[in-house]
Amino acid sequence: MTPIVPRILIAASLYLLTSSMPVLASADDPLTEEAKQIIKEFSGQLQSELKAAIESGGPVGAISVCKDRSPAIAAELSEASGWEVGRVSLKTRNTKLGTPDAWETRVLESFKARLAEGQPAETLSQAEVVEDDQGRRTFRFMKAIPTQEVCLACHGKTIAAPVAQALDEHYPNDRARGFEVGDIRGAFTLSKPLTE
Repeated sequence: MTPIVPRILIAASLYLLTSSMPVLASADDPLTEEAKQIIKEFSGQLQSELKAAIESGGPVGAISVCKDRSPAIAAELSEASGWEVGRVSLKTRNTKLGTPDAWETRVLESFKARLAEGQPAETLSQAEVVEDDQGRRTFRFMKAIPTQEVCLACHGKTIAAPVAQALDEHYPNDRARGFEVGDIRGAFTLSKPLTE
């Protein structure tokens, strides 16, 4: 029989080890479902506005939707839902709004590995409960954004001169080019503080 003091030390050690580790959330978790619904709303509104901009002004007209409307839609959804909503990428276009933090970078790298293993980009998502240095717990969710044919006008390997000129003007540090259909363009990223 193990003495009581060592059992307590073992239990305390296990707690300390696991309490600082991220906890993966299940696919049917209510917060995961809520995050997916917000992403559906975000992507639906963004795609609708991009389609209208492309029809009226071509790809150059769509740049202002990504530059101005996408952050505005994310802010509106954040305000309405209580989540922090955004988009990030390993190859950023807008470095101020699209640069991933350490957790997002790790997840984006895992998405790349999973894509290389044959998982389709549109199926890639991850949910975790993450604890920071102050013990605050946050539910985090990311869903990959697959590159579609329509994306290539601004994100592909060959970009028309007027589009490239407009991109250079709006995004002097742009790295979001060279994609092909099916690549992971970036990801929707959502987070919500958890209260105990």
